[in-house]
Amino acid sequence: MTSATKILRQEHDTILEMIGSLETIIHRLDGGDTVPVETLNGLTEFFVLYADRSHHGKEEDLLFPLMERKGVPRSGGPLGCMLAEHDEGRGYIRTMKQDAEGCARGGESERKCWTDAARGYATLLRNHIWKENEILFQIAERVLSAEEQASLAEQFAQVQQEKLDAETEARLFSSVRKIAREIAAAAVAK
Repeated sequence: MTSATKILRQEHDTILEMIGSLETIIHRLDGGDTVPVETLNGLTEFFVLYADRSHHGKEEDLLFPLMERKGVPRSGGPLGCMLAEHDEGRGYIRTMKQDAEGCARGGESERKCWTDAARGYATLLRNHIWKENEILFQIAERVLSAEEQASLAEQFAQVQQEKLDAETEARLFSSVRKIAREIAAAAVAK
């Protein structure tokens, strides 16, 4: 029986892989390289669709409300902190999307805005994922029964289909593989 927190931790691993790609792109931009707008947009699309819409959607729509019903405080507690960080991440992504084209064209102002936002997002997400894995999900595992965890896992599959259909998911991960190949090719070229 798969638990909801196990699914979310596995998704965190995928998100962390893309954070690694994001950090590589930041490093390239900091070094003066140009990066195609398709790569910049591919990264933000992954974070919008997979990390935010699907992953955070599961947490915000299902896990957090259930934890709150089980007595975990939202206001002034761990749930409120996680929700605030989700919103903070959305702000970074908005900036990255806004400045992607100018950054790809080599605009210094846009490059700085993009890399500052991307760096902030990467730092936020690494810390956020640690807090969820090491604190919040452990609380969830204490307050939720095995049956509740299994029920959530089933509901997560439905949310996944609603928020990230199979066709979009396949396209998204094709883009992720393309970005990984581009990063590898750029590393070899240096």
